[in-house]
Amino acid sequence: MESTQSTPSGLWLPLITPFRDGELDERSLRRLVAHYAAEPIDGFILGATTGEGMALDEAECERLVAITREALAAAGRSIPVYFGLSGSDTRKTVKALERTAAWNVAGYLIACPYYTRPSQRGLLAHFSALADATARPILIYNIPYRTGVNLGNETMLQLAERQNIVGVKDCCADATQSFDLLRHKPRDFAVLTGEDPLFYTALTQGAEGGITASAHVRTASFAAIRNRLLAGDQPGALAEWQRLADLPRLLFAEPSPGPIKHWLWRAGLIDSPEMRLPMVPVSDELALRIERAMAAQGGRN
Repeated sequence: MESTQSTPSGLWLPLITPFRDGELDERSLRRLVAHYAAEPIDGFILGATTGEGMALDEAECERLVAITREALAAAGRSIPVYFGLSGSDTRKTVKALERTAAWNVAGYLIACPYYTRPSQRGLLAHFSALADATARPILIYNIPYRTGVNLGNETMLQLAERQNIVGVKDCCADATQSFDLLRHKPRDFAVLTGEDPLFYTALTQGAEGGITASAHVRTASFAAIRNRLLAGDQPGALAEWQRLADLPRLLFAEPSPGPIKHWLWRAGLIDSPEMRLPMVPVSDELALRIERAMAAQGGRN
């Protein structure tokens, strides 16, 4: 059982969950993990939004973690694996932390409570209770356009004082809020952008990295942007981003992860682009656009 309090950084992949005939597709999952183990990613997020976590039952989630760990070990790669949790009832989320305590994960990505729209005091109490319930690191997932509540910077900075609240996946959709958080956060608190079209901008403003669904495709190019910036090569990073900038727009042209799954299916990395309702595969029109984009880059993933 892995646990680390190190500050997350770099390129993290919120891995899709492959399905076939209504079941978790374990063969495709092993193939996917082996593929990305050979790519320059710094961590996996399992069972979160891109992984259709709300459509997985507990047994599937546990199997998802176990297979990913087995495939990473077989590939000789040791990177942190976080598991995604969400819920509107603090007690139930604490119980989820207890149920997963024996799972081989390094930490958790936990979304703000959805639909109930608690106050900032409520959000502070919620995440404080979760931090008390586990010794593992917690990344907060702030995405108000899905949950209906925005965790403000004052509250975020109070939570950043907790030893095992190590960072945030920032999808607040407010450029000023994101920039001010980067200005005032502690050094050991990570801001990882979750807005793929803002990946380059967030890095130039000081973000430690990104949790980037689009990096299922052209993974090395996403990693190269950060590496160039760290090396002081801003023009090179910008040129790399200019070549990539249309990709997130394509992969989010319809609800994620449908477009990503279609690309990975056509690339031979998964056996089916299947989704679980209410999510559905991409339209014929978008499928054609994706296949044209793949052909333009020689069929490479």
